[in-house]
Amino acid sequence: MTYQEAKALLESKGQEQLLKYYDTLDDAAQKDLLRQIENLDWSLFDALAHKGQTSARGHLEPLSAMEVSEIAAKEDYFRAIGLEAIRQGKIGAVLLAGGQGTRLGLDKPKGMLNVGITKTMYLFEILIGNLKRVTDAAGAYVPLYIMTSEKNNDDTTAFFAEHNYFGYPADQVKFFVQEMAPSVDFNGKILLEEPGRISLSPNGNGGWFSSIHKAGLLPEMHERGVEWLNVFAVDNVLQNIADPVAIGATLDGGYTSSGKVVRKADPDERVGVLCLEDGKPSIVEYYEMTDEIRNTRLENGELAYNFGVILNYLFRLDCLENILANNMPIHVVDKKIPYLDENGQLVKPETPNGCKFETLVVDMVHMMDDCLPTEVIRNKEFAPIKNLHGVDSLDSARELMRENNIEL
Repeated sequence: MTYQEAKALLESKGQEQLLKYYDTLDDAAQKDLLRQIENLDWSLFDALAHKGQTSARGHLEPLSAMEVSEIAAKEDYFRAIGLEAIRQGKIGAVLLAGGQGTRLGLDKPKGMLNVGITKTMYLFEILIGNLKRVTDAAGAYVPLYIMTSEKNNDDTTAFFAEHNYFGYPADQVKFFVQEMAPSVDFNGKILLEEPGRISLSPNGNGGWFSSIHKAGLLPEMHERGVEWLNVFAVDNVLQNIADPVAIGATLDGGYTSSGKVVRKADPDERVGVLCLEDGKPSIVEYYEMTDEIRNTRLENGELAYNFGVILNYLFRLDCLENILANNMPIHVVDKKIPYLDENGQLVKPETPNGCKFETLVVDMVHMMDDCLPTEVIRNKEFAPIKNLHGVDSLDSARELMRENNIEL
């Protein structure tokens, strides 16, 4: 894209401010800014017209999970189905690892956090170990696709290479960078974070599959014979990845997707809950729940909306490709966004000053025909590390690891 082409495009969109500092940049920075402008997805801006309009939720109903006792009764049967699917190359795993460990005092990718006390145990290392236990049992590897971000991609790839992929075959690991979306002020004007750099942010946790597509990895998946993807977050140190039992239950039931869930600790726990919305699987977030939804109980006294999601899902690949073709909803979210002011000074606001565009994995679930909630025991498979101390912290994760006889 030439300067004149960029200028004409931005004038037509009312975004001429992006070229304000163009003449102050060197040749390389000018070319990079033009590349950024050329790559902008203008379709995102359609969502701004609907900002602030809360979509009415459909008719919500509880969705019962396959409970721990039901899974245990057929565990060997389910496991055999799952292990065979792995041996046939039908299962791939996707690690969402685009975040930094800032809240944990780590200016590096969150997966580089040392969870150990008397020895070094990196979060990435533990997750790979969890996956290896499954692949060792299957006698076959699961291709692992790791989503990074522009900010942490170089650190992440170098870290895996430095540690020899923690014993996992390098040819079974592929990295891809999450797509970015522009940040705008409340008037819809795209912000700059540097004179030659547009303010960009990751496009939400629902952007993982479109990012896989953009990275050109789908043909490789089809060539491998992958039919299912298990997507999971980097911060749950105890999670079972490519779990053959959960895979077997999903395949045996003829489902198009499944999600691991835990029983809510109490009605007010801040966790999204799997349910039905107009007859289709859906997730109602904790802040959307009415008092009635939070406190409704079944005849046996248990909460009706009782199973919280832990961001560990199994999706059929062809269904994900259908979602890609039909476009996911775009959410416009108010955020605090550093930006260059009119004098070219970087401002770090203390209150929201603009919007980011995000897609959400919960929308993916709702776009599936069905979803099997598979209950796991909280203390055995759910130890998220979101803070240094307190609830869902490094401290609480370490306690749960000790409880599961993991040496720290």
